[in-house]
Amino acid sequence: MVDILRSIGVIARSLDSISNIEFKQYDLTKGQYIYLARIYENPGIIQEKVAEMIKVDRTTAARAIKKLENNGFIVRKQAPDNKKEKKLYVTKKGEETYPILSREENYSNEIALSGLSNSQKEQVFELLEVVEKNISENWEYVKKGNKRVY
Repeated sequence: MVDILRSIGVIARSLDSISNIEFKQYDLTKGQYIYLARIYENPGIIQEKVAEMIKVDRTTAARAIKKLENNGFIVRKQAPDNKKEKKLYVTKKGEETYPILSREENYSNEIALSGLSNSQKEQVFELLEVVEKNISENWEYVKKGNKRVY
């Protein structure tokens, strides 16, 4: 069987490394750009939802979000209906940085999919959606303390 997950892993790590290098000049490191983009795209999201969206544990998300806050990219605001809940929003600095992240994502998509026809691109997308759904369900299962049987 073709080892698809290894290829996906190589692609993901390569793109993450490229982004970390290119975004270093904006004080975004170690994948923080992903958090910034998701908060920009979902104003008022809570930290736990960001963690679920990115598929990381809450501690990892908390560290990255705290760094974004300390570097002035985002702010936490008290939810009016829940004193314990803090909603996340991008600052002006975050708003100014997002188009750079978006351009990089679009460029990386172009590079990654160059040489494929539109129908092949659509097919790759559809197949990866199925893979993502399967893995997301498995991630939720393990996250709840369950063990996978190999």
